Amino acid sequence: MGARVSTGIEVLDRQLDGGIPPGTIVLLTAPPASQSELLLCEFTTPRETLYLTTTRTRQAVLDGFKRVKSHNTPVNDPVVRDLGVKAPIDTANKAIQTVQHESTIIIDSVNELERQGRSRYINLLNNIQRQIQNTQSVAVLHALKKDSQAVSRVLSEQMADIVFDLQTTVKGSEFITTLTVPKFRWGRVN
Repeated sequence: MGARVSTGIEVLDRQLDGGIPPGTIVLLTAPPASQSELLLCEFTTPRETLYLTTTRTRQAVLDGFKRVKSHNTPVNDPVVRDLGVKAPIDTANKAIQTVQHESTIIIDSVNELERQGRSRYINLLNNIQRQIQNTQSVAVLHALKKDSQAVSRVLSEQMADIVFDLQTTVKGSEFITTLTVPKFRWGRVN
C-alpha cells in the first residue's frame, strides 16, 4: 500500500493515520440538506479529480466550485462530466477509464446509478475498484440518505472500504454537523 491520500481535512487525516489508503472506495452518506458538497470540494485538494455528476449540470458543479473558492476555501479545479440521463452507467464506465495515476474520482450522487439495475451497478463498482487499484487512485461515492428508490445502497455499503456518515442536527438556531466513520476496512479509526 502506497502513501495515504489526504482527505483535504487535517483533523480527519490524523484520525485515519495520514489519510485514505490508495485504491480505496469511500462512501459518503449524507442527508440532502447537509454540507456534504463542501466535503466533496475538500476531496479535490490533494490530487487531480474527475468529478462525475448525475443530478446537477456540469456548469452548476463548476459554479459551485467557484462559489466555494470565493470564500477562500482551497479546492482544485476538477474535470467535471455530466453522466446524463440516457445511459449514466455506460458513461461512468467510459469516464473512469480516463483516470490517470494517483487521481480522485467523485461520483455525485451515486443514487441515480444505484437505481440502474443490480448487475449493471455491480459491474460499475467492480470497474471502479479495478481502475483505482491499478492507478493508486481513490473513489468517493456521494450517497444521499432518505432515498427509498436507491435499491442498491447495500451494494455501495458492502463494496466501500470506508464509509463516512455525515449527520446534521438542529438545536434551536444552531446546526451541528457530525462526521462518523462506521466502516474502515483496515481496523478501527483512531
